[in-house]
Amino acid sequence: MIPVEPIEKPELSGENGYDPDRPSTLDPKTGTSKSQRKRDSSALQDLGETLVDLPAERLAKIEMPDNLRLAVQDARRITKHEARRRQMQYIGKLMRSTDPEPIQAALDAIAGVSAAENQRMHRLERLRLKLLEDEPAALAEIVAAHPAADLQQLRQLRRNALKEQEQNRPPRAFREIYQFLKSLEDTRQALP
Repeated sequence: MIPVEPIEKPELSGENGYDPDRPSTLDPKTGTSKSQRKRDSSALQDLGETLVDLPAERLAKIEMPDNLRLAVQDARRITKHEARRRQMQYIGKLMRSTDPEPIQAALDAIAGVSAAENQRMHRLERLRLKLLEDEPAALAEIVAAHPAADLQQLRQLRRNALKEQEQNRPPRAFREIYQFLKSLEDTRQALP
């Protein structure tokens, strides 16, 4: 048997292996470590990837700088793996110079994660049920909030939804009522 000599480990000065002569990985401006900066950068790149994967009409609703919008549109057209990876890195770089909070809030609203969006959805669902159960009160509430609403179409959808419930058919008109109310709400919010 051959004798094995133990490997000598270099002595680190200081407590807990801290070496004061070794350069620090902390950013002097922000005080964050290099690992944290990489995690943040990766999170922003993932946010950019989410933007690229969105349908065009949803992407158009999100406020973002023009250069970021162009980069996202370019990434959607790129099919080669390496070129797409580089474009995603570029989007991540652009995201670092942009405030990600409004973009994340818009994505949360689209995904239904936002508490305000969930509250809005539940309010519209309650209004839909109220319309089916108590038409005059619901119509008065709708007209008060949306004076230009097409009440004739809404009444027709209500009649169709009640008929569907009686005949145990799929709730197509029931869903259309929700979409109608949602579009009224969206047009009201879009007005200045």
